[in-house]
Amino acid sequence: MSPIPDAQALAPSPATGTAPFEVFCSRHFTGWLSDERLSLAFTTYQAGKLFLIGLNPAAGLSLFNRTLSRCMGLWGDGQTLYLSTLFQLWRFENSLGPGETYQGYDRLYVPQLGWTTGDLDIHDIAVDGEGCPVFANTLFSCLATVSERHSFVPLWQPPFITKLAAEDRCHLNGVGLDRGVPRYVTAVGRSDVADGWREHRAGGGLLIDVEGNAVVLDSLSMPHSPRLYRDKLWLLDSGRGQFGYVDLERGVFEPVAFCPGYARGLVFHGDHAIVGISRAREN
Repeated sequence: MSPIPDAQALAPSPATGTAPFEVFCSRHFTGWLSDERLSLAFTTYQAGKLFLIGLNPAAGLSLFNRTLSRCMGLWGDGQTLYLSTLFQLWRFENSLGPGETYQGYDRLYVPQLGWTTGDLDIHDIAVDGEGCPVFANTLFSCLATVSERHSFVPLWQPPFITKLAAEDRCHLNGVGLDRGVPRYVTAVGRSDVADGWREHRAGGGLLIDVEGNAVVLDSLSMPHSPRLYRDKLWLLDSGRGQFGYVDLERGVFEPVAFCPGYARGLVFHGDHAIVGISRAREN
């Protein structure tokens, strides 16, 4: 797929059998990408799409997509991408060297390694200080990593989870690292029964300190994406549409900006926070 020369609308070929879709951006978006020398990658799991957005040589918007079944968790550093799908975790590597291009692109991500995990409902991925992927194993209510023999290796579970079972007990969905070590996780509710988190969506969301094995906050609404950046702990209070930080000394969440939708996925670039927003769903 070649870069799109001027990106406002995109319609796949009728031969693909997929519905057409349109892409819109604000008037200064391409200028911002150019100024920051930045491209973005994000997933949309209901449509099963990985999107890569950047600029083409003419400074117009370039949009590339690939279809992967229920792709959700995504981590990248410019050279490597980790991506979770319905029953696998993939590692993609950029095969281009400095200054090389392929059909106008300066990155060419090739799937180099995949783990068959089974359906773990992996929501968030990070890479620790030793280069190993660590992910939110939502179905089994724990943090986990990959295994050469099994579906996963459990690393940590919340103190109120008494058994690792495929029951999505607390909807553990986010992991944040501190100096290469898992430090904070988010979960939708304190529950030790199958799907019990659903009763806590409005105001029982948790931020948990992995190192201290203790709940830090317990009144969030479906929180996601804890991230340590510039000596602050940031997260998304998704049910209330808030992006903000946690005052750890006072034990409170401080909203910074309202996000007009259901926010999941957070990364920082310089002075900017980039947030993924989607429509809310009943379930």
